Amino acid sequence: MGRLLALLLALIAGSYLAYLDQVLPESAPVATSPMEFSGERAFQDVRFLAAVPHPVGSVANANVRDAIVAKMFKYGLSPQVRPGVGVFSRADRPGIFGGAYVENIVGVLPGRNRNAPALALLAHYDSVPGSPGAADDLMGVAAALETVRAISAGGVPARDVIVVITDGEEAGLLGANYFFHRDPMARRVGFVVNLEARGSAGRVQMFQTHARNGELIKVFQANARRPASSSLAVMLYELMPNDTDLTESLRAGLDGMNFAILGRQFDYHSPTSNAQNLDRGSLQDMGDQVLAVSRELAFAARLPGHAPSPVYANLFGDVLVAYPAWLGWVLILVIAGLIAVSIRWARQSGEFPATDLLRGAGAFAFAGVGTAAVLQFARRLTGAEFGYLEQRFLMVQAQRWEWAIMLTSLGFMMLAAAELSRSRRWVAFLPLAAGLAASALAMEIDWIAAVAGALATLIGWFTFGRPVSRKGAWAGGLLFCLVLTVVLQAVAAPAAFVLAWPLLVAAAAAAATSFAAKRNALDLLLLAVLAAVALGWQGGISHTGFESMDFVPLFAIQMVTAAMVLWPLAQPDWGRSPARIIGAAVLLGGLALTLIVRSTDPWTPRYPLITYVGFQQDQDTGRAWRFALPGPARPWTDQVLKADSQAEPQRVKQWWWWRPHDMAPAAPIASTAPTFGMVRGPDERLTLSVTLPPEARTLELRLRSTVPARVETLGGGPIGQDLAAGKWVRVMWASSGPPLELSLKPAGAGRLDVAYVAGIDRWPDTAKPLPARPADLMPWDDSDSTFLTGTRAFTW
Repeated sequence: MGRLLALLLALIAGSYLAYLDQVLPESAPVATSPMEFSGERAFQDVRFLAAVPHPVGSVANANVRDAIVAKMFKYGLSPQVRPGVGVFSRADRPGIFGGAYVENIVGVLPGRNRNAPALALLAHYDSVPGSPGAADDLMGVAAALETVRAISAGGVPARDVIVVITDGEEAGLLGANYFFHRDPMARRVGFVVNLEARGSAGRVQMFQTHARNGELIKVFQANARRPASSSLAVMLYELMPNDTDLTESLRAGLDGMNFAILGRQFDYHSPTSNAQNLDRGSLQDMGDQVLAVSRELAFAARLPGHAPSPVYANLFGDVLVAYPAWLGWVLILVIAGLIAVSIRWARQSGEFPATDLLRGAGAFAFAGVGTAAVLQFARRLTGAEFGYLEQRFLMVQAQRWEWAIMLTSLGFMMLAAAELSRSRRWVAFLPLAAGLAASALAMEIDWIAAVAGALATLIGWFTFGRPVSRKGAWAGGLLFCLVLTVVLQAVAAPAAFVLAWPLLVAAAAAAATSFAAKRNALDLLLLAVLAAVALGWQGGISHTGFESMDFVPLFAIQMVTAAMVLWPLAQPDWGRSPARIIGAAVLLGGLALTLIVRSTDPWTPRYPLITYVGFQQDQDTGRAWRFALPGPARPWTDQVLKADSQAEPQRVKQWWWWRPHDMAPAAPIASTAPTFGMVRGPDERLTLSVTLPPEARTLELRLRSTVPARVETLGGGPIGQDLAAGKWVRVMWASSGPPLELSLKPAGAGRLDVAYVAGIDRWPDTAKPLPARPADLMPWDDSDSTFLTGTRAFTW
């Protein structure tokens, strides 16, 4: 019973430590010292700016621009609106490129040395269509303004502090592209601090830096307040397809760091991203972290230079541990020494066969691989499909779903530990059953669950079947984890601490207790305390992973690190013991909670279900359609689709829309088409010009040339995109500025086929109006808009 109580103590205390690490600071009042960051001062700006959606090129965006300029004048930053053309193209999406006219806002707090490389505080003021953008990124704008105000209150900094508020980030990092690659003012910048958001709550993560960041991490380590960052986060972000404005500054060769919140992702790019739903504690956390580092950089004699990137991560509070990558090997030697000594002491206190080490290693491998299969089954059991829009069903229930994941993985590990003390093999087949069940739910082979389930069952067949001693199993498991740590250190040193640090705690616990060979209360208490500390620290990493991606099999890694410290408490004594049922009960509890997630209707006025409808007018044929994104909001969308015709909607896929959608005939409307023209210059270059219809904000073109050609500029911005003969490419443009001009150099005489879509951010005045949405439905992105489509052709 004492071991069971120690296990419960470790789990409860570890959960509480993890919770404390995620607690947000109180938003500091307006009356806070001018030297400090006030969340309430910054929130006043968010509330004023985040009134309505304001995508690039919209009137609302111009209003937000003017309000930010006025605020900068108030702070004495001498703001300038610096217009230009930003462009984008991505290697992972060949055949797609675009751009827009943008209006960046730049203000300067002068420093003592105007020639010193400046510190730039970077955020963007545009939003996606349909979202007020309170978090993404008006929170960043407000935090940057409050940060520079607080820096100014501390005296004249050593260098200029430039506040760069970009336009067009959501359309492809366009403002940052123009500023860092073509605005002469960017040459004054020496370091960039970017402020971003991918949610509306949660701790602020510092998740990206430049390469060779050794000196920067020393500054961050010495100054950050309750930092949340790690070399693992930086490494993983570099492998992901996500981008922010900092991407453009890094491409331009500048150093920098990126801060963002990740929690409550339901509000990301959503109409619910308003000031009311922004967590002010997150705003305060953003300000605390950014101000601490920015103030140090602003007043420093020099900016951080380059040095080898360290391995680093935060522990609790203000503690951030950093060390050279090579020191990881020393840490591994220390761990190996502790395990070796512990095994020797444990064998002296009572023999256990060497096969126990092998079976213990097998049990840890079984638990890790099997957890991946069981969690993938649980993900399928929720009923939610995969994809950002599909997983919103889980975002609404994020806390419940995270607990389900934790209980399911923990329960499976504890069940494996319990069955290792017995002579039965049935547990080996659970992962295989989970893999088969996941495939049945998916109605196709779920390769992750199937492969992980089959592999775990194979490992389990050789592992289970005869009782294994607790100390032998734990020793074998730690040796298995040591091998994993060596491999990770060799192939991805920045990530090795995820295994090495809890393994060090586990090895120290094993050395102190001779692999739990002793049974006194003091040793059990020590095991519980060390396990709680390790679990509390691991909980922060696990929570960040949960917020960052919808890939629950990765939690198997977290289960392995938990097993390092929990195994001696989770594996019961031989014979009958009430502790044997704990693992099964926890596992069933996790799956039961998953079923609750599945059966819950989560949509409310606070968390509405998304809808997307639009009106399309084909200007070639004169025909019109209403269209809608398929989904569970069917009764309302059916009203929209059948307003002009009772014909059954047809499922179609069009080149300009990102998903198949339902379309139904509509009464045509009067509309103005874009004006196209093509001019051939003396150097054989062609200029395609397009003037958008009145009120249109966006334009998408589909181009196909009969001869090889190269698009050299887009709106005057360099783009350098090749057109292969006979292949379609897609051009995306977002602006209410001058006509779009596209410079094209063909290989010879030929023909250019053009298809277009011009977007107007409202429903047609002359069409039947949309029915009122129920309170638990909301429009998504540029829903409720009008799209004018057609084709053109040019020869030369």
